[in-house]
Amino acid sequence: MDERGQRGRWADFQTHWYGSPSAELAPFVEHYWAVRWDLRGQEPFRQLLPPRVNVHLSFVDGEAGMVRGPDRRFSHRSLADAGQVFGVAFRPGAFRPFLDGPVSSLAGRSVTAASIFGRDVEPSVVASIFDRDAVSPPPAVESLLLARGPVLTTAATAARDAVELIASEPALTRVEALAARLDVGVRSLQRLFAEHVGLGPKWCIRRYRLAEATSRLESGADVDWAALAAELGYADQAHLGRDFTAVLGEPPGRYALRYPSGSPTRG
Repeated sequence: MDERGQRGRWADFQTHWYGSPSAELAPFVEHYWAVRWDLRGQEPFRQLLPPRVNVHLSFVDGEAGMVRGPDRRFSHRSLADAGQVFGVAFRPGAFRPFLDGPVSSLAGRSVTAASIFGRDVEPSVVASIFDRDAVSPPPAVESLLLARGPVLTTAATAARDAVELIASEPALTRVEALAARLDVGVRSLQRLFAEHVGLGPKWCIRRYRLAEATSRLESGADVDWAALAAELGYADQAHLGRDFTAVLGEPPGRYALRYPSGSPTRG
């Protein structure tokens, strides 16, 4: 692992920002985010990108805006020189009102913003987001989203609420249990997720259970991996470790080194 990615040292060359959407877009947008980096005079940095359930709309420097669907596994991005990116993280289940088709059509793919929204944002608008001390979302981005006239349907609301239930209850580890909680059949639930979330409920449960594991690592507390595996619905610690590595790209002990308080752990 690049030492610049350990113990929070990425903060030496990266600045991160998160912001909230307007009240009109809050039902659809989870948050805005922005990253600026300066690696001038250094080797490029290979950034690990964990998979997300969210659909993301992002603008990199002067490039065309891109929409990225939910991912099933990790990926990497190379950061070089100096640059910045502004992004929109949509609430899982709440991007379907912007899309002429099921969100599953975007899974693991990127398409241009213009192909979905009919137009793009002027690159100069996004390129200036860090010009002020306090970053705020460019009004042009919200205008782009609102111009689509999104309406949160009953089905989209149900999908969004289902994902929020998964995220909020670590003990929810099986699709059948989720379907019972929502009082729907498993097949109906799978169709709902394909249409509005883009990935199946089983994968979403898996991803949020692994997010629970990474939150334990981030806290810096000692992790009883055998107990955590049982808590998250895994047969044993080895199964949790293999799943963690397959989805997030690194075993738990190595992943822990990314956090300021992280230290090597077993598993």
